[in-house]
Amino acid sequence: MLKNWFTKENLAVTLLLVVLMVGVQVLYSAEIISPFVMLNLIIIAINIILAVSLNLVVGFTGQFSIGHAGFMALGAYASAIMSLNFNAPFIVSLLVGAIVAGIGGIIIGIPTLRLRGDYLAIATLGLAEIIRGVITNIDYLGGAYGLMGIPQRTNWLWAFGCMLVTVLVIKNFVQSSHGRACISVRENEIAAEAMGINTTKYKVIAFTMGSFFAGIGGALLAHYITFIEPNAFNFLKSFDILVMVVLGGQGSLTGSVVAAIVLTLISTFLQSLAELRLIIYAIILILVMLFRPQGLLGTHELSFKLLQRKRGVSHGSHSADA
Repeated sequence: MLKNWFTKENLAVTLLLVVLMVGVQVLYSAEIISPFVMLNLIIIAINIILAVSLNLVVGFTGQFSIGHAGFMALGAYASAIMSLNFNAPFIVSLLVGAIVAGIGGIIIGIPTLRLRGDYLAIATLGLAEIIRGVITNIDYLGGAYGLMGIPQRTNWLWAFGCMLVTVLVIKNFVQSSHGRACISVRENEIAAEAMGINTTKYKVIAFTMGSFFAGIGGALLAHYITFIEPNAFNFLKSFDILVMVVLGGQGSLTGSVVAAIVLTLISTFLQSLAELRLIIYAIILILVMLFRPQGLLGTHELSFKLLQRKRGVSHGSHSADA
């Protein structure tokens, strides 16, 4: 999979993102960036992880899952327990949270991913609610009161670094033969089976990868806000993540990135409007879906080549007009 990554464009984008990561940290250390701005930057990074990981399942594999918050909860609670009760290093807590969520994805994915469409959506939603209900009734996990006093170990470097790894891994997976098999399942599952592709296998692989990275997102969030409780991972959270995928474009990783940034900023700017915030938020989404139903980017990816192509078309039209 990695051979697809070593291109001039990809390396240039990676270098630019690393410079951005270091630059923001330097500005924050110099107190040029306020804590409020840093809070939103970290939330944006976590939302990008969640949106991109769900897009692998919904956008690229075509499986309508609305239970992503359940795997986020598994990662958050597993990592929090590792930090609180075992005093594990942060990297260990992150990995444990991701692995637990990934295992949860396998256990849930094998029986449910034989379903399709609305049936799969209902099954994943129900199983996510079961996860939340089980957590609520386990005293070791804090029960309905949640877990408090989680060490605040998530910072900008951790959040941005995990986001970058998530996007790179999923991008390379999508561009590999395994990713093309997942896309074939999305396009026509019957035809994919006729060509000898084990559709259940690739659906479970995509579902497990999506759950793994959702666990990382949950672990990062738990170690940033230092408090988690079951209701934070209800179906509304799953819906929020799904909206990011649909708004950005199902099958577009950069679309998920753009949508996560836009929706996080909109939610932040509308906080002062209290009850009207959710109404305005819904109206904005409805307008976007009416005028751009395929999402902001559809199935396209932002790239230097795409921008150059559009610029060339623009210059060509101007020349023709002249």
